[in-house]
Amino acid sequence: MTTSTPVEHLDVVIIGAGISGIGAARYLKTENPGKTFAILEARGTSGGTWDLFRYPGIRSDSDLHTFGYEFKPWRDKQSIADAPRILSYLRETITENGIEPSIRYHHKLLSAAWSSDEARWLLEIERTDTGERTRLSAGWLFNAGGYYRYDEGFTPRFEGRDRFAGTIVHPQHWPEDLDYAGKRVVVIGSGATAVTLVPAMAGTAAHVTMLQRTPTYVMPVPREDKIANGLRKILGDERAYALTRRKNIRKGLAVWQFCQKFPKTARGLIRYVNKKQLPKDYPVDEHFNPPYDPWDQRLCAVPGGDLFAAIRKGQADVVTDKIATFTEKGIRLESGRELEADIIVTATGLNLQVFGGAKLSVDGKPVILPETVAYKGMMLSDVPNAAFAIGYTNSSWTLKIGLLCEHFCRLLTHMDTHGYDVCRPVLADPDMPTKPFLDFAAGYVQRALDQLPRQGDRMPWLTSMSYHSDIKLLRAEDITDPELHFSRAKVREAVGS
Repeated sequence: MTTSTPVEHLDVVIIGAGISGIGAARYLKTENPGKTFAILEARGTSGGTWDLFRYPGIRSDSDLHTFGYEFKPWRDKQSIADAPRILSYLRETITENGIEPSIRYHHKLLSAAWSSDEARWLLEIERTDTGERTRLSAGWLFNAGGYYRYDEGFTPRFEGRDRFAGTIVHPQHWPEDLDYAGKRVVVIGSGATAVTLVPAMAGTAAHVTMLQRTPTYVMPVPREDKIANGLRKILGDERAYALTRRKNIRKGLAVWQFCQKFPKTARGLIRYVNKKQLPKDYPVDEHFNPPYDPWDQRLCAVPGGDLFAAIRKGQADVVTDKIATFTEKGIRLESGRELEADIIVTATGLNLQVFGGAKLSVDGKPVILPETVAYKGMMLSDVPNAAFAIGYTNSSWTLKIGLLCEHFCRLLTHMDTHGYDVCRPVLADPDMPTKPFLDFAAGYVQRALDQLPRQGDRMPWLTSMSYHSDIKLLRAEDITDPELHFSRAKVREAVGS
């Protein structure tokens, strides 16, 4: 790789200033204080998901004692917290750790080209505010941008969409001036976004209907963790947070394991809870009895049972049917029924996009993600000095992010100690059977399987979804591995440095 003009070189470039990127920056500053780094953020502000989404009621569906960082206690009384509280927590983390000067806003990574001779990435960057193109050089690339597209959500093709005389919005692009007071609203979808929107809009709208093709498991959870709040009064923030975090990790694991081992019993218990929350003689099996087992997809948490409360009050209802066509007045269903609406919200999911859509190449050869295999769930086979942070699908996202960041910093320390410049995962068995990187039945995952890396059938190529297994793999076990190859840059070897 040669360039006509010198470019700034950094030890690490982090992609994304959301919850993962902020965490990665903090770990770097703490564990590898001598490393130079920058966070490239395509938007003009920090916070990622928690700043991007502005729809009514947006909140976490994981408790903040596990969704928060291990190093920073969650001090708010809300455990299932709304976006403004989470955003405040993230920006406090930035301020407390002096990360803000390292964030380069309006910087979108377009491509990254690796040179084995120089042991560095050349990054092509677009300024999203001016359109200017710039370059950076980096020893390591750390993708902390999650796995979905920020510029567009998923909306299937709806017959007759152009006929509808009202307003159609996608939650990912919620208009600030949307007035739904006294309006009839139909929310298409049954996932976390839909079950959040419906009760949040129900008190203001004339009526809200959640239109779903397939039911989802929905469970009421307390908005506040009384044990956590009580422990804080007795033990203080730090100790109470550590204990609550351990409690909630074990509780979440127990629920997931129970659903995996006893799916029929779990289904029955969820149905029992739903029935108690809903009006008498409500058709529970029609609207809240999915055709799949619990935790084949994420369970939707509703704090304080707010969705069920809106249904009991008559402010909202659920319709399970398929859409035949949009009409001038609303939506006609395959059953023949028509739902009249002033506003239709397409809470129909996300589009996945790994590495923010940037094109990667190694020594001039494009990296085809589906042809790579994930190493320890954080690197790609035959791709040097590149890591990525993808959290759990069956637990709090950040639990895994913290372990991955710790492991990444240990890896950098190991390389410095031994004078290595390059780290490359290499499959010892190229014929090892593989399967999709995300073994998850959610529609947004299934639509994108052919765009994602693969995972193997054994460690270290098997992507763990177990926090306790990952503690051993990423925190306790040694960095070195026969399938992780280290070397020095060819330019350094040539001059004997």
